[in-house]
Amino acid sequence: MILVSFDIDGTLEVGDPPGPIELSVVRRAKALGYIVGSASDRVRSDQSALWTTHEVDMDFVGHKHMLDRVREQFTDATRFIHIGDTDVDRHYAKVHGFEFYLPDGLPPDGSEGWIF
Repeated sequence: MILVSFDIDGTLEVGDPPGPIELSVVRRAKALGYIVGSASDRVRSDQSALWTTHEVDMDFVGHKHMLDRVREQFTDATRFIHIGDTDVDRHYAKVHGFEFYLPDGLPPDGSEGWIF
């Protein structure tokens, strides 16, 4: 089971500022049965409202500095990925045992490290 955590601002097209990842990527991960959520600096209620507005049913919302709680919540996951645009994202992903990718550096489909 793969778990993918998305930062919002600077990462997703609906962020402020917008990022390069389209919501179709989030929806694709959900359609493949992945555990999908957001880990952002935004408050959880703002994250939840964003996902409700865009009609995406996320498995979790939280803060990037608390990715350890996401790991604890989803013990059946075998791969943990966080996608974000800052060194802070990279730091907390690595501290909590997540693979880290920049939004414009996702491995192409079928290549080593690809997420789909």
